[in-house]
Amino acid sequence: MSKIEIGKKAPSFKILNQNELVKTNKDYIGKWLVLYFYPKDNTPGCTKEAVDFTELKKKFAAKNAEIVGVSADSPSKHINFIKKQSLKIELLSDEEKSNLEKFGVWQLKKMAGREYMGIVKTTFLIDPDGKIAFIWPKVKVNGHVEAVLEKLIELQK
Repeated sequence: MSKIEIGKKAPSFKILNQNELVKTNKDYIGKWLVLYFYPKDNTPGCTKEAVDFTELKKKFAAKNAEIVGVSADSPSKHINFIKKQSLKIELLSDEEKSNLEKFGVWQLKKMAGREYMGIVKTTFLIDPDGKIAFIWPKVKVNGHVEAVLEKLIELQK
């Protein structure tokens, strides 16, 4: 895995969305892309983040930005999550974890004295040319979506 850096091309990806349609990075060229990685559908922090992105979706759309969440959950779990939470954002399913590894978010985690591999909440802002514009590693959910919108507005000035 090469190091992901601001100003460099984002890794290419090819992932199924919640409707089992193949999505690639090329689908978002010409738009800003908020690509956020999260551990699991229907968990408290991940739900809050998805709901917050849904609530501000129109503001992001007004800035020519798409919001896409990625986890290792299956497309059918994503459909359930979208319906249960009335989400208006696209969710991608990386069950093989190959794209999670490409983006460097599949990492060793520690909780309650136990070590395991998992997804570290991370958000990438990708510009219309497919380059990394900003990275939020180890995201704390409260206020995060607003911070992403503020950074998008700042970078577009």
